Amino acid sequence: MSDEDGKRAAHRALVDRVLNGEGKASAEQRACAFGNDGLSSPLDTLIGKIVNSPAQVSEADLAAAKASGRTEDQVFELVVCAAVGQSDRLYGAGLAALAEATGGERPDHAA
Repeated sequence: MSDEDGKRAAHRALVDRVLNGEGKASAEQRACAFGNDGLSSPLDTLIGKIVNSPAQVSEADLAAAKASGRTEDQVFELVVCAAVGQSDRLYGAGLAALAEATGGERPDHAA
């Protein structure tokens, strides 16, 4: 396996783990956080900040998410899913740009 294939396999394994592995948050909630879509308030606010402006996440955002009935473990998992989801989108965009610039095909990066 080439180094690049190994990196892509590791990436796919990470995405699969956060979306389908065991967790405290439901698989549906993790998928919503991963895609930054479909979460109710205040989780949508927290996840939106994780994806779009992570430096603006505050203790109040985390406290509001926990106060909405989520455990600290669930909130942590959703934050990780959001970060991995944004990373996945950026990785895919980078691979697409590289393929376009080199005239190659875009490698499949999805899990």
